[in-house]
Amino acid sequence: MSRIGRAPITIPAGVTVTVDDKNHIVVKGPKGTLERTLVPIIHVNVEGDTIHVTRPNDEKTTASLHGLTRTLVANMVEGVTNGYSKTLEVNGVGYRAAKEGKKLVLNVGYSHQVIVEETDGITIEVPNPNQVIIHGIDKQQVGQFAADVRKKRPPEPYKGKGIKYADEVIRRKEGKTGAK
Repeated sequence: MSRIGRAPITIPAGVTVTVDDKNHIVVKGPKGTLERTLVPIIHVNVEGDTIHVTRPNDEKTTASLHGLTRTLVANMVEGVTNGYSKTLEVNGVGYRAAKEGKKLVLNVGYSHQVIVEETDGITIEVPNPNQVIIHGIDKQQVGQFAADVRKKRPPEPYKGKGIKYADEVIRRKEGKTGAK
């Protein structure tokens, strides 16, 4: 049996979890509400302040969905209690980020400014011109939005200029050695 899938999920105080007969789960917490329809093969049971995820058999497809379903539900509970955030760094001479209303304005070496709009469920924070913090309650949505912002100017391997995750390590290349 899946080690991740059989671990129970504890429901913190202030969070309510409801599951209907079609495996549609609704998690409400202090930060907001998340909904998702899960695979009907996997059973999600709410017992008191814990959630148990079980599977009916040991087939390969069922086993692969067991841990995934448990992780998705755990991420929903974590998101409505604490939320998720990703930090991006803007590196390069003259490269900077600024927030104007609900828009993120990036100056990243193009002849024009790159403007990214906040979407529903996402908030952008720019504490300094070289740092962008993306907040939200849905882990997948926060990660996708951060990836979309990073894609505007990914870091290059020679000088490291571009937009990168704060914990990302860029493998540097040496460049030309000069002709003799």
